[in-house]
Amino acid sequence: MHHRRSLLYLVAAGAVVAAAPRTRAQSHALPPLEDMLAERAVGPADAPVTVIEYSSLSCPACATFHRDTWPRVRSQLVEPGRVRHVFADFPLDQAALAAAMLARALPAEHYEPFVSMLFASQSRWAHRNFLEELAKLAALAGMSRDTFQAALRSAELQRGVLEIRLRGEQEHKVTSTPTFVFGGRLPGVSGAIGFDRYAREVGLPV
Repeated sequence: MHHRRSLLYLVAAGAVVAAAPRTRAQSHALPPLEDMLAERAVGPADAPVTVIEYSSLSCPACATFHRDTWPRVRSQLVEPGRVRHVFADFPLDQAALAAAMLARALPAEHYEPFVSMLFASQSRWAHRNFLEELAKLAALAGMSRDTFQAALRSAELQRGVLEIRLRGEQEHKVTSTPTFVFGGRLPGVSGAIGFDRYAREVGLPV
């Protein structure tokens, strides 16, 4: 479980990639901002329970949840329509912020597969030379170099991701990742919880 780092630290660090003139291709490379910042979730909107997961893509405990617990949650709870699982950004460092921005610059249907790939390969990219490694992973997901550069240079996208994190701090009292908010109940549940704990929190027998 990773504890929050100052939001001011991330804001003060500025854009992930140093500002530089954009090419004409890059200026048209991104989807509309409202599409990039729209809710990312799996499961039906009318599911009995909505779970919000606040995670940082560089957080080892978040990767553990997605490796060990998420596949079963998806197949047994989300796909049958019992749960709607919402992914909420809570980046703890510049690597996680960059990764979250790239994930949101992809088409919405590619978001979860890309995030799963990032968690599965976290040890490869999250701690050094992260931009170089993220460029390779983004290319595997079908992202052009122009879109990659445009996403990381977008102050509006960066601000939007950080505002999602800020809402987590203010509305759901998130202080560490991952944190899960089950059906709006506070406080949330922190840590790389297993399937049985997740199922109990959504009110299902295990």
